[in-house]
Amino acid sequence: MVALLGSGDEVLRVIERSFDADIHVRGNEITISGSPAEAALVAELFGELTALLAGGAELTPAAVERIVPMLRRKSGVRPAEVLNLDILSARGRTIRPKTLNQKRYVDAIDQHTIVFCIGPAGTGKTYLAMAKAVKALQAKEVNRIILTRPAVEAGERLGFLPGTLYEKIDPYLRPLYDALHDMLDPESIPRLIAAGTIEVAPLAYMRGRTLNDSFIILDEAQNTSAEQMKMFLTRLGFGAKMVVTGDVTQVDLAAGQPSGLRIVQDILEGVDDIHFSRLTSHDVVRHRLVGDIVDAYEAYDARTRAATPRPGRFAAGRGDVRSSPERGRPGVGDRAR
Repeated sequence: MVALLGSGDEVLRVIERSFDADIHVRGNEITISGSPAEAALVAELFGELTALLAGGAELTPAAVERIVPMLRRKSGVRPAEVLNLDILSARGRTIRPKTLNQKRYVDAIDQHTIVFCIGPAGTGKTYLAMAKAVKALQAKEVNRIILTRPAVEAGERLGFLPGTLYEKIDPYLRPLYDALHDMLDPESIPRLIAAGTIEVAPLAYMRGRTLNDSFIILDEAQNTSAEQMKMFLTRLGFGAKMVVTGDVTQVDLAAGQPSGLRIVQDILEGVDDIHFSRLTSHDVVRHRLVGDIVDAYEAYDARTRAATPRPGRFAAGRGDVRSSPERGRPGVGDRAR
């Protein structure tokens, strides 16, 4: 009962706040009173929490806050099936999807050769892809992992960086190294990089290559140009798998330059063996406030779009596709604004 309700009943308090029902605990018995629909939903929640405990999961208030919306949406997928899906066990921890959309994203990576994952910050786009890549390498499904991202500053001009070429590009690639350290023995990473089993490189290094038997991840893909995106996708070789991740509301390209991730959705949507996974603020697994921040910015975007006059025939030809009628989806992070 302590594991179910949490230390100091912290899990129980989350459940009480989430439902219009009275919950009474006495010994090993839980009594629920309220409307039939609400009481049935609380009973279903306790069933899912019990199944999660049986699967070895640790219940936290944050986990319960993610489970409740799953139950209310009646998606047909049990939360226990989502949260008990092990992707990778590494360094004393198990990496699992934490929302239904994350599970669908992970399943899509298994089922398709190229997967695009588009969503806001904190939704696990890159982290889950990295976990799948490490698992595929350990299972000898691929011979190497290739991690790449465009070297574009996030709203700042960093200027000249001293040091060797790799020291110059290291700040851009640091988030990928951080994820690797969560999943592999840190002492093994330099050895795997030296052997070419893991390659972390800027996107410019991909031109002219054919990548066979590889798990390839392109991170921060919203900062690719249309030409760079085409160049990257055509590197695909035999026995390879690609995952492309990005957030189209945080584009750091120069004003007037369209994002390759925006354009590729119109070009490749519906192509066989290519899948687009879209995550939302409901899939944010960082601090609860991150989801609230994402929602607030989306609401601001919507208000700004509504207040901005639509460009006419001649204004639309200025080169900024983000403000054109055909692609009118401006993001707060777009410096073109």
